[in-house]
Amino acid sequence: MWLVHELYCKRRHLPPGPIPLPFVGNIVPMIWESPGYECFRKWTKMYGDVYTFWLGDVPYIMIGSLEKMKELFVRDGDTYTDKLQQPFTEKFRGGKFGIIETSGHFWNTHRRFAISTFRDFGLGKDLMQQKILIEIEETFRVLDQDLGEEQDVPKVIYGAVANVINQIIFGYRFDEGKEEEFQKLKDLIDIQEKSFLSFKLCVQAFAPGIGKWLPGKSLDDIITEKREDYYSFFNSQIAEHRRKINFESEEVFDYAEAYLKEQQKQELKGEIELFSDKQLVNMSFDLWFAGLTTTNTTLNWTICYVMNYPDVQEKMHNELDRVIGGDRLVTMADKNSLSYINAVINESQRCVNLLPLNLFHATTKDTVINGYHVKKGTGVIAQINRFIDENGKLRKIEELIPFSIGKRQCLGEGLARMELFLFVANFFNRYQVSSPSSGPPSLVKKERVGVFPRKFCVVLKRRNA
Repeated sequence: MWLVHELYCKRRHLPPGPIPLPFVGNIVPMIWESPGYECFRKWTKMYGDVYTFWLGDVPYIMIGSLEKMKELFVRDGDTYTDKLQQPFTEKFRGGKFGIIETSGHFWNTHRRFAISTFRDFGLGKDLMQQKILIEIEETFRVLDQDLGEEQDVPKVIYGAVANVINQIIFGYRFDEGKEEEFQKLKDLIDIQEKSFLSFKLCVQAFAPGIGKWLPGKSLDDIITEKREDYYSFFNSQIAEHRRKINFESEEVFDYAEAYLKEQQKQELKGEIELFSDKQLVNMSFDLWFAGLTTTNTTLNWTICYVMNYPDVQEKMHNELDRVIGGDRLVTMADKNSLSYINAVINESQRCVNLLPLNLFHATTKDTVINGYHVKKGTGVIAQINRFIDENGKLRKIEELIPFSIGKRQCLGEGLARMELFLFVANFFNRYQVSSPSSGPPSLVKKERVGVFPRKFCVVLKRRNA
């Protein structure tokens, strides 16, 4: 009877999909078929654009076609705004906090507040562009010191992207005197990425009943060890802001200050929990790491791809010479004239397919998907799968949705798009990028967690000096 339940009864009211193994579901092919999303490609071919897969004993409905994504996440968006939080992330956060892992009124309030605050800071306007261009100029200053030699360009770009997001959240960049603080944060991120390459941790995250019996350090051990290290940085920043803040002034310099002033307003109304200190810590965590990791990784992959296709770099240089015509900084005003540069960025995002799985949405009520009656709280995921038209203009491809779709679309999309364009356009306008003696970077993606490039070095030569 138990086997009948596992193989038939629990699956009969859901869209068909791969048969889950008892206790672990379909985790094994997700882990072993690198780079993480290959199994989903196979399942789409076998079961179509709507199918069910299992993480442990929890079912998730995968949506693979753009039209079906629009139908569910856009035209019926309110039904899919909840988030299915994993127990291990709730333990790491100390509850249901942040913006990535929350749902309902709480999530909506903080999403709207973050978007409004970023807009006030000039997101999408000249003020934000100037912050990014300052980091680009500092990047050039560092890279120009070792022209003609092998350089760890990803390391320099990492610092620049971190400075952009840290200015938005906490109002300062990691310049002299802050290097140790930045290095500690970077080391923590590296440890996290390496830890989750462990087969045990991947299994324990979604099938804890099985994972706890596997040899090696447990997920609980990792959370206990690293949680305080992560949050000590954010707690110290909040404490420093609270010490210096002028609640009488209407001027706001960063997200943390805006939050603390909103917190005071809410407390005066008698609302204590909505804008708590713990929520600010988790919001800062979400914004900091989401704003850093995705943009930095996409920039690195773009350089990797271009270095492997010299003809692409030549076409980029030709367009930049025609439109920019020198070594001045490229700005957002040039974007519409640089169709090929935009196409390279789009193609890089398509090839990278940065996250093997999109965010785990959850239904806010009972609904129907492809004729199947789906209960409230069921996990639903959008599977995110060329760009010059016949007139040489950038062609919009609707299926390219690297920032997700619907009401949980990435709130930092505007900033990320601006960073990607300004960094890529200015980097290739300034430099001829060559491979070291060992050859071009590998395009083989690191396995299992995210889609990261392997370590590589670059040789740079000034183009318009």
